[in-house]
Amino acid sequence: MELVLLRHAQPEWNRDGLSQVDPGLTGLGYEQAELTAKHLAGQHFDELLVSTATRSQETAAPLRQHLAPARTQDRAWLHEIRMPGSWEGTPAEEVERAFADARHRPRDDWWEGMPGGESFRDFHARVTIGLTAELEEVGVHLDDDTGLWEVPRDAPRMLMVAHAGTNSVILGHLLGLEPQPWEWERFASDHASLTFLRSTRIGGGHIFSLQRFSDVSHLPPEIVTA
Repeated sequence: MELVLLRHAQPEWNRDGLSQVDPGLTGLGYEQAELTAKHLAGQHFDELLVSTATRSQETAAPLRQHLAPARTQDRAWLHEIRMPGSWEGTPAEEVERAFADARHRPRDDWWEGMPGGESFRDFHARVTIGLTAELEEVGVHLDDDTGLWEVPRDAPRMLMVAHAGTNSVILGHLLGLEPQPWEWERFASDHASLTFLRSTRIGGGHIFSLQRFSDVSHLPPEIVTA
């Protein structure tokens, strides 16, 4: 089984100096999305799953034209950790200051997320529960006794269009890593980057192997953004 994770293209977080909670893409982001779709054109994916966030939907739009998966679905569980709704229209420098200050919090406070937003505990549970249900639908599940995955021979090739945080939680979960409240910091990926995971038979079951991480070879260096 191969699972490909695509981070959304560059979003317009700051519009006229004001913060956007659910932004669309910048002009550069649209270019990144189009180049990514052209790069993947002709490849076969059985399923295309897309986060409900606007930036992911706009990143996936050209993919829907270039790819012909058997099933295309929007998934709310793929949405990035939710920031406080009160940030919509707030001066961007205030939001940037809040993020900068948050980096100095103790680990226990990181688990709580940003005040007024989704906690990392809830975010991690949302993503892993959603992923587990998605995989079980196609016969893929984790054996708690062995720590190995059961993967049928006909397991689909899946492409998920999501976010740095969501993709990082998926990576940590499939690789069997202890969760941390700063997953997106230890798996820092670029906009419109591709990450490839493949199931590998071992020990009477399967593990997921990280084949490539944050691959942006399909983008010219001058338009790579983080």
